[in-house]
Amino acid sequence: MMTRTSDAPAGGVQHVQVGSERDGQRIDNALGTLLKGVPRSLIYRLLRTGQVRVNGKRAKPDTRLNAGDELRLPPLRQSAPTQAAAPDAGQIERLRAAVVHHDKHFLVLDKPAGIASHGGSGISHGAIELLRAAFPGDSIELAHRLDRDTSGVLVLARSRSALLGVQAAIREGRVTKQYLCLMTGRLTRARFDVNAALRKFDLAGGERLVRVAADGKPALTFFRELERYADASLVEATLATGRTHQIRVHAQHAGHALAGDEKYGTREANKLWRARGLRRLFLHAARFEFEIDGQAWSFSAPLPDDLRAVVQAQSL
Repeated sequence: MMTRTSDAPAGGVQHVQVGSERDGQRIDNALGTLLKGVPRSLIYRLLRTGQVRVNGKRAKPDTRLNAGDELRLPPLRQSAPTQAAAPDAGQIERLRAAVVHHDKHFLVLDKPAGIASHGGSGISHGAIELLRAAFPGDSIELAHRLDRDTSGVLVLARSRSALLGVQAAIREGRVTKQYLCLMTGRLTRARFDVNAALRKFDLAGGERLVRVAADGKPALTFFRELERYADASLVEATLATGRTHQIRVHAQHAGHALAGDEKYGTREANKLWRARGLRRLFLHAARFEFEIDGQAWSFSAPLPDDLRAVVQAQSL
């Protein structure tokens, strides 16, 4: 649990000690639980501006907590948390129908494109909020994330031990994450890898871009061509690291941006693929595998119908 270590008045600075059950948890998720009624967008703003400290140091959203850490929380108005609108029943049922695995350890979703992993930044309800509404009373936490525009396997944990197990496997590089993507242009090799460090850049207006940069974080992606078409290839991309927008930026860096990528592709190419029936980013999380305490877990999701129709049309 989180315990206060000061008697700061309501609305004043608080110092909170992290309990053992939060050991290894991302700070943004921990704050979402601790700061009831505070919008997630505000939580991220507090982290970006350095108002939340861990053991006296600034924290990033992906900072992982350790048992015994001390959090400094700024004064916040929590007296009247706004009552968020209930998720739409149709959305809840859509997510319930997309569940591909459900046991005492994990809930696995074949996430539709267009649904964020979690709410915040103008999004009222993401996959985690919708699934909690679909399975009231269950303890459900995101084990990892997918971009809003990416479809496919999203793993959620239903126990603290399962969550920590997956997170440890991710940190230690003991997971296999494979994606299917449509790379534009003609590949010169059927197999290649891109080993290029990536760095995040915040633009005016809050938009975030990722670029190849020598001072970025190490990033490695393995690409394998599965099918070749006139001016594109269906490719399996396997991540050796898990950086934000990694496949998209590495594909762009290799000269073959993903079809339908409004952020890293070209306007001309995207216009062409829209005319061919592609209505979104062609990126699908097809497989997620890991091992915890000697037990192997493997979850997969087939290429969705909308993307399958696009590649089938190229084969004609």
